Amino acid sequence: MSKASNNPVTSQVTLIVLALAAFSLAMLVGFGFFATLETDRNSLAKQKAFVAAGIADETAELIRQQTSVSLWDDSVLAARNRDQAWMTDNLGQWIYDYYGIDRVYVLDPSGSPVHAMQDGATLAVTSYEDDRAVVEAAVARLRDLAHGAAPNDSHDSPVVTDLVTIGGRPAILSVQPLLPNSNRVMQEAGQEYIHVAIQGIDDTLVGRIARKYQLNGMHLLPQLTSALPGASIPLIGSSGAILGYVTWNQERPGLDLVRQASPAFLGFCLLAAGVLWFLLRRLRRTAGELQQSQEQTQYIAFHDALTGLPNRALFEDRLKRALFAVSRDGRKIGLLYVDLDRFKTVNDTFGHPVGDELVRQTAARLQDSVRQVDTVARLGGDEFAVVIFDVKDLVTAEELCQRLLGEISRPFDLLGNQVYIDASIGVAISDGPATDPGELLRKADIALYEAKKAGGSRHEVFAGGMDDLLAHKRVIEADMRGALSGGGGMKLVYQPIYAPDCKTVVGAEALIRWDHPVHGALSPSHFVSIADERGMTGLLGDWVLENVARFAAGSNLPWIAFNVSPLQLRDASFANRVVDVFQQANVAPEKIQIEIVESALLENCKPTQTALSTLRGAGFRIVLDDFGTGYSSINYLKRYIIDKLKIDRSFVRMLGGTEGTAIVKAIIELATTLKVKITAEGVETPEQRDLLIQLGCHELQGFLLSPPLEAGEMEVRSGKSLSRQRSATGT
Repeated sequence: MSKASNNPVTSQVTLIVLALAAFSLAMLVGFGFFATLETDRNSLAKQKAFVAAGIADETAELIRQQTSVSLWDDSVLAARNRDQAWMTDNLGQWIYDYYGIDRVYVLDPSGSPVHAMQDGATLAVTSYEDDRAVVEAAVARLRDLAHGAAPNDSHDSPVVTDLVTIGGRPAILSVQPLLPNSNRVMQEAGQEYIHVAIQGIDDTLVGRIARKYQLNGMHLLPQLTSALPGASIPLIGSSGAILGYVTWNQERPGLDLVRQASPAFLGFCLLAAGVLWFLLRRLRRTAGELQQSQEQTQYIAFHDALTGLPNRALFEDRLKRALFAVSRDGRKIGLLYVDLDRFKTVNDTFGHPVGDELVRQTAARLQDSVRQVDTVARLGGDEFAVVIFDVKDLVTAEELCQRLLGEISRPFDLLGNQVYIDASIGVAISDGPATDPGELLRKADIALYEAKKAGGSRHEVFAGGMDDLLAHKRVIEADMRGALSGGGGMKLVYQPIYAPDCKTVVGAEALIRWDHPVHGALSPSHFVSIADERGMTGLLGDWVLENVARFAAGSNLPWIAFNVSPLQLRDASFANRVVDVFQQANVAPEKIQIEIVESALLENCKPTQTALSTLRGAGFRIVLDDFGTGYSSINYLKRYIIDKLKIDRSFVRMLGGTEGTAIVKAIIELATTLKVKITAEGVETPEQRDLLIQLGCHELQGFLLSPPLEAGEMEVRSGKSLSRQRSATGT
């Protein structure tokens, strides 16, 4: 309570509460009135939500009932043969007798009726004319929805539903194609017969909803009702027109509670002083907790979550302060950039948990090796920075570098694995009171690059000859052009993607790697960014495209995915080039999945829209990679008709916590709603795997299951998976 007592906000709250004590009775009455209204409002909102859910449930039940007869070989054959007796027994009268569906029509591919049923009676097909105007709009939407769908796809039968007016009353309309449920009957796309089911929204249906949600007095009101009660919801069709209303006797728990509590009101007033005292203490305690929470939030904003070290924002602030502090007396600041050598190898070999532990232990060793006045920060990944306050001379900085290199070279015990690793350090020293922080950072970065270039496990001090970053990029560019033209070093590896049984390989993602002759294994983000800057995106993308096509042509994998950048999608010729390359390699488009990032959708440019439309129209599948790390909206996802979402590894790592699990669950539910598949990448622990499977994730990818493999290894892994499948199915 001491912190709360010294908090000005707490003192103000205390004075306000004490001042309001004299008006406690009026405040209680006002609160009671507000609580009553708010409770009744919330209750009404829930009741409306229940009724809306009931209508949705009835619609879903109608779809389920209709699907039981529309997805059937015999239905397709009977409709084609115009077998009225069979359709009466199975598609018309039976639907009424068994499910109580009011009206059924069967339409041929041209939209003409071949069978009609109303209220259990089979009628002449001319009776369809009464409902044609309403039904035809839904049928047209169904035709659009089913356009391009593969025949005999019994796993995802399209359906269109709507609320309409039939015979002067609101009704639920469901339209589905008649599709075979096996390969014995072939169905040509676009030539499906259509099954139309209409369920009137009458007192029987409304009564079911009322019983389910325990609502009294529920009934229908006509479309043109002038004075609507508060407890009502409109029935709105897809056109936006109101077809009628459902109303009921509103439950008022707030008002009921006030009536029941009235006798105790006098006693409550007598206890008001005690309650105010209790609230005052609670407010003071809450204020203290809030202050503590604010301090924690500020700490998180300026510190790295993995190591507890200052993050880049705090590091830059401390660097500026240090430079300002020494600018007045001629002292100097030393800046060290520390980067672990072969850190990616540790991640690839032992997995990301071991990599994270290596980062944590490295941070601890760095912090133990410097003075309290110095700052150690983590800038990201395996990169650290050290600000040395009041450097006497260059020898002092170099001695510290040798001490840090010696500390890091000692073996690490990482989750039971003994790992040896080295580091490279770039050093820059401030050269006067006018030293710019950004300039000092740039110099340290260039010195680090030189240390890496020299083989690592060393430090380099910035010198004027290093100040040519453009030269470095030109070297990388030239080496990349040589590698892409057959000079070697550039290759694709393939990371398998598994079904939820974690045994069946359902596909693989192609990942680019470059084993540079000087720099060793370069990070793809590094040389890809240089390719983008130097106008080599198309050249690098074509190399990936051709190598994926070559591998896919001889692979037994069900499908292969590869990434394309927003720059490629903006190329007007890109989509046609993709189609041509895979066509020449004799690879079916359905075997290829193209992964894009959310920023490609956000650009909302015409070439990108055209490219995605062309690729999808040709049969390629579009996958949204690293979903949730950008800012894509549902509208963008619906506009581009994405086939699959990939959960970013950052969310997978959060699994197990309440927030992380909720986020992943929400993404999976979104994918289910959009009727797209969902893949989780970065699966590294059995707990993550089990929870993802439990949440309904369709595909899993990560080091727990398999690291990226060479092409030959990938084929062996895929072949074993295929053999297990055949053994399991007896084929």
